[in-house]
Amino acid sequence: MQAQKVKELQKSETAHAKEIFSRLRQEYLHVKPALDFSSPFQLLIATILSAQCTDERVNIVTKTLFKKYKSTKDYLTVSNEELEKEIFSTGFYRQKTKSIKNCCQALVDNYGSKVPADFDALTNLPGVGRKTASVVAGNAFGIPAIAVDTHVKRLSNLLGFIKSDDPEKIEMKIKELLPEKDWINSSHYLAAHGRKICIARKPHCLKCVLGNICPSFNPKFE
Repeated sequence: MQAQKVKELQKSETAHAKEIFSRLRQEYLHVKPALDFSSPFQLLIATILSAQCTDERVNIVTKTLFKKYKSTKDYLTVSNEELEKEIFSTGFYRQKTKSIKNCCQALVDNYGSKVPADFDALTNLPGVGRKTASVVAGNAFGIPAIAVDTHVKRLSNLLGFIKSDDPEKIEMKIKELLPEKDWINSSHYLAAHGRKICIARKPHCLKCVLGNICPSFNPKFE
């Protein structure tokens, strides 16, 4: 009996998630990564810079940064002080400079200066956690992955997928709810909705395409 109840709950959760992402897919037909990049290496650098910073700010910084620094060698030869000035406005610039340089050194030492197209290899790079690895794996190489940023974390809880602030638990839960082919874009849909409608400080619930099935707006779906 208990096993049957678990099965029914899982089926209900999956159906709920399927409907949510179906609506988001229709609402955001042309979703794409928020960070600007033209190579896996650029995306890796941009994602490291995006920690505790808006994607908009990172894109402003990398517009100049990527013209000046094109390879691992460029980042390794520039002084810490100079690179810190370049990325200052992204915040935590000293730690990010250290992460970028250590990451570039690891790429040189272990991968011939190329970004590895492998999730586990990416997570082993200095300064690269699961979120950064997921962004690069999914958007640069098409490897199924879910990047849990602040929007994905917040909306996953508001939409009733999970009650947790643990990014890895959220990642695994969404992977349970969605087929692998939808993993990459699921992050984009939630991020786009978080920026446009489900804004943290002032959500536009009355305009939301998910309003009638959102447990945070409609108690019936709790």
